Amino acid sequence: MFMRVDRLQTELPAPKKKDPNAAAALQELLGGKYGEMSTLGNYMFQSFNFRSKDKLKPFYHLVASITAEELGHVELVSHGVAMLNNGPDNDGDSKPGGDISKSPMEAMQEIRLAAGFLSNGGGATPVNSNGASWNNDFITTTGNVVTDLLHNFHLECGARLHKLRVYETLSDPTGREVCGYLLVRGSVHAHAYALALKQITGVEIEKMLPTPNINLDKIPECQKYLQEGSHRRLYTFSPSDYDGMAGIWGNGEMALPGDPPGELEVVEGMPEGGKIHQLTGVPSAFTPDYAPEEMFEIATKLYKASR
Repeated sequence: MFMRVDRLQTELPAPKKKDPNAAAALQELLGGKYGEMSTLGNYMFQSFNFRSKDKLKPFYHLVASITAEELGHVELVSHGVAMLNNGPDNDGDSKPGGDISKSPMEAMQEIRLAAGFLSNGGGATPVNSNGASWNNDFITTTGNVVTDLLHNFHLECGARLHKLRVYETLSDPTGREVCGYLLVRGSVHAHAYALALKQITGVEIEKMLPTPNINLDKIPECQKYLQEGSHRRLYTFSPSDYDGMAGIWGNGEMALPGDPPGELEVVEGMPEGGKIHQLTGVPSAFTPDYAPEEMFEIATKLYKASR
């Protein structure tokens, strides 16, 4: 089962401006072929379908724990998309929307991913940067541990390539922070799958990393995560389970060349994370809807009743 915590895996800076086209680019990291929906879907169903879980516990624990992290990555990218569509943080919702007959949202018809506003109100959905839906064809779960781990290694390298390309298109700090964090964590996952394959086959696949061949020290948004040692940590995302992966991610194995040196470690639990940003209600876009003052009053009463 999964436990949900009301925080993002890392702190995201507020956007400097509304930028729906940047949000559209970031959608590639959510619903693209190598996006977070794909990594989540692959690892989740591989972990559900894993054969001989007790006998192959270190490998099962590795895939299962990364599954939980990927669910948080879906959440992180989704928030990044919504934040870029929303714009800078503020202390409250927009004032009354005025006369909607004056086309207050006329600019939205020109944005790259118009459905992001027209259908989703500026929110994220599992589509790529062109609005094509993510689909089950992106999932591989064969029941063969070597084939699945090799596929996962390929998937993480492909995801790294896409993150680098999206990063190069963005200038807003929100989108770049999402990319920087995911590049560090994706490098961890690629390294982990490579070490798992080395344990089984003896092939030193980790020597192929980084693929593509650019070190994280070239990316400013990666630096704080490297300095705090995030590139050396795998989290169990559980208070007591999935620690068997320490047989793969540990045992004297070291960080990749080009990253700050140090021994790999398994950390019980999850990262401290960062806050959930508030998104602005926009009356002229019918968010929330109808009579927001009444809705806020009802919600306030319900929240007080729950305390």
